[in-house]
Amino acid sequence: MKLLKLLVLQCFMVLSVVSKDFDFYYFVQQWPASYCDTTKACCYPITGKPQEDFGIHGLWPNNKDGSYPTECDSNNTFDYSQVVDLTSSLLENWPTLACPSAFGLTFWGHEWDKHGTCCESYLDQHSYFAHALLLKEKANTLQSLVAAGITPTDGKYYTLNEIKGAIKEATGFTPWIDCNKDVFKQYQLYQIYMCVDKSALHFIECPVFPYGKCGSEIAFPSFSGSSLAAS
Repeated sequence: MKLLKLLVLQCFMVLSVVSKDFDFYYFVQQWPASYCDTTKACCYPITGKPQEDFGIHGLWPNNKDGSYPTECDSNNTFDYSQVVDLTSSLLENWPTLACPSAFGLTFWGHEWDKHGTCCESYLDQHSYFAHALLLKEKANTLQSLVAAGITPTDGKYYTLNEIKGAIKEATGFTPWIDCNKDVFKQYQLYQIYMCVDKSALHFIECPVFPYGKCGSEIAFPSFSGSSLAAS
């Protein structure tokens, strides 16, 4: 009887971990030049330097109270065979810039294991990555900024409201802008957060924003001519 109770308890604990619920996703994109233009070096993927475009960072389940689930199912770790047909799109739109240079499997695996396993009741591994790729296409972030006259140019600065306004004008929804600092301690456009419903199909107004701040002037550094990556 004690053994039966223990097995039932273990099963309940596993189910409670896997079935953690959440309220929405953050869809997060990062600007490669700002990732590289810091005191911490970046490394280009072994496939070569990424294009000058926002790259996907992740699709992260979150809650309206600001909390978020993480690493929800150790029995469903990243399996590259599940997304192999998406390889070319992932290399182009979800490149790794971490050192040492890599193909991308570690980055993609980290995102699934930490975040994707917490939404597996909605998205399997293939759907998780495929939906994120579709969201990037739908957001069309760089083109939205350029259309508003906000272009990646060294030595030029923009205000937070200009950047947020351009994205809201294009998508209909207010983004969260995350800044980091370059080697001269100047704020620069680093990441853009958009909120997405639980189906991972539709942008929504964010129920809550993450913490962080940007300065009154924000750089949007060029990546097309950059050679900032570590060798």
